[in-house]
Amino acid sequence: MPALKGPCQPLFRKGIWILLFPLLFLMLIPAHGIAHDKDKSRWDSKYDTEIYIFGITPIPFLVETLDLLPKGRTLDIAMGEGRHGVFLATKGFDVLGLDISAKGLQKAHRLAEAQNTTIETRVVDLETHTLEKNAYDLIICTYYMQRDLFPQFKDALKPGGMALVETYNIDYLKYSSFNPKWLLQTNELLEIFKDFKVIRYQAIDNGELAYSSILVQKP
Repeated sequence: MPALKGPCQPLFRKGIWILLFPLLFLMLIPAHGIAHDKDKSRWDSKYDTEIYIFGITPIPFLVETLDLLPKGRTLDIAMGEGRHGVFLATKGFDVLGLDISAKGLQKAHRLAEAQNTTIETRVVDLETHTLEKNAYDLIICTYYMQRDLFPQFKDALKPGGMALVETYNIDYLKYSSFNPKWLLQTNELLEIFKDFKVIRYQAIDNGELAYSSILVQKP
């Protein structure tokens, strides 16, 4: 294509910049920022209903181990609508819940109010957030998989503090087309927390779901 000359040339250059500017702007936005907004919108949309989509009843493993848990500052990772954190708050635990969804945490506060208790919450992106070290007596994380958080759990717990984790394991593929990267491998939780004292561990396959649960204590 021959070079443009004369009065058309500045207009052509201006037009190119108009076309390129939005692209350049998008290139300057960090990829994690785009992912953050996408995840936030997705979960806000899921939680934008009066129904508690995961229910308000805590998982059996949490209820069964309640008397073993150290009461004190408790961190609920990916709290969502708050069924676990609110349950612990009704039992006298001082609960802080973290989640990317403001909608979910609003429902958690409503649930707490309905059960005559209080919780603290913060909207954060767990993929970029750093947990405070040596700050918690108990950390719970249920059905949220982000492997690089496990070392942070260890640092965030006080000596003698406990972590309770439950999520789907690899056998869940028998019942679902779940992405395997979000599933625990066989005995993976035992390997992750091999430097902690294992208080309780289970791997369940009930013919519909398959999941693993662990309660561990920091030395």
